[in-house]
Amino acid sequence: MGKCFSPDWYFASAFDITPDFLLSGGIKAVVLDIDNTLVTYGDAEPTEKVIKWIRSLTDAGIKAAIASNNKEERVNIFNKKLGIFCISKSGKPSTRAVRAACAEFSVSPRNTAVIGDQIFTDVLCANRAGAVAILTVPIPYNENLFFRFKRSLEKPIINKFRKKHPEKCFPERNAGK
Repeated sequence: MGKCFSPDWYFASAFDITPDFLLSGGIKAVVLDIDNTLVTYGDAEPTEKVIKWIRSLTDAGIKAAIASNNKEERVNIFNKKLGIFCISKSGKPSTRAVRAACAEFSVSPRNTAVIGDQIFTDVLCANRAGAVAILTVPIPYNENLFFRFKRSLEKPIINKFRKKHPEKCFPERNAGK
């Protein structure tokens, strides 16, 4: 499997990723997935928690973008309250969204993190683009058969990463140790 499918970091939630953590790793921009990363699949609008978290990033000087494989209408409705750079129908694992965000923000991919809940889209996209890949535990919802199948394929990759790199798994839990 190699590096293509391996994240650089694994967090319990996107909301556990602090501006200080990102800045300490040289991250100047983030490319965010929506469904099961920021909100439950299909939630039309960002929650107050999402708005507050993204504001904490931008207040710290970190540029934020949304990259979703969803249709433009869905992404635009979600982004209405956020007003950040967004790419719909991004084609992840295509690197198009990361390249567009890097160009928009004048940052290099190595100073950009892709944050998402799926290995075969978000992590692969980040690795192909030369960005930092941050995997999150998906927000639970009743997934269809296709997503349950994809999650079953991801499980051994995640288990291998957790065994090989325990220090990069759930660093928010280990911060005080």
